[in-house]
Amino acid sequence: MGFFTTEIKKFVLTALVVSMSLIAVNMQQSVEDSPWYLRPFSVAAGLVQNAYSGFSSGVRGTAALYLNLVDIKKQNRELLKTNAKLTTELGDMTELRLENERLNDLLAFKKKTTMDLLAAKVIGRDLMPDHYSVTINRGTQHGVKKGMAAITVGGIVGYVIQPELLTAQILLLPDRYASVDAIVQRSRARGIVQGLSKDTCRMEYLQRGDDVVVGDLVVTSGLQNIFPKGYPVGTVTQVRKNRYGISQDVELQPAVNPFTIEELFIVLNTNNEDFTPPPPKQSLVPGRALPSGRRPAEGT
Repeated sequence: MGFFTTEIKKFVLTALVVSMSLIAVNMQQSVEDSPWYLRPFSVAAGLVQNAYSGFSSGVRGTAALYLNLVDIKKQNRELLKTNAKLTTELGDMTELRLENERLNDLLAFKKKTTMDLLAAKVIGRDLMPDHYSVTINRGTQHGVKKGMAAITVGGIVGYVIQPELLTAQILLLPDRYASVDAIVQRSRARGIVQGLSKDTCRMEYLQRGDDVVVGDLVVTSGLQNIFPKGYPVGTVTQVRKNRYGISQDVELQPAVNPFTIEELFIVLNTNNEDFTPPPPKQSLVPGRALPSGRRPAEGT
């Protein structure tokens, strides 16, 4: 037989039902209004009600906080995905804008020149640290031949050294094996520009007395009709005259950075185009221009 008999269980259950009924009846009354024999039940009911109310409020608050945190975490994941997507789209749009600007510059240049030019895109770069070349997506099938010049809007890039059927390798100007016949635009001093380092070239075979100063623009000579005459090669950055020699050491910075170029032109034919700027006009009388058709009087 158990500790509680069936009769005792029934008695306890009946007492609980009666007590809860009395508590329910008196929950709306204050303790002072209740009969003395019900006041203990009222007090107990109040304590139970307060405890239950506090517990239920805490449970509801905790549940609401948890649900809010779950919702915030979900929203945060969605915002991160949206942000990543927008960042990617913005990067793509920026890349397209920059490419469009470059292509517009190339198109504008091609429209105003008389040279026969073939547009090409760089599709590969030489990984050797001491050899500077790129591969383009044009080859012999497109008319590319060995020795043809590679240029861009701002200056020369190099020349073709190995054409294939659909591609071609371009030797860049800074390569130590590259050489271009050039002249100093201001003084017309002639020499050979050769690669020296990644961002520097040197101009060889200049005589000691040749007029070359820092800041001079060096341009192509146009010999052999490979490069157009007068096209920018680089700017003189250093001049050193040999103390006992008959030459001078001249270094220059290339007009364009060939390592960042993504599109270029292959010169199929220069058509003898000359980019040398015309000499400035000078009046015969200092400080005064003569009227058209008149000649200065003798003795003046």
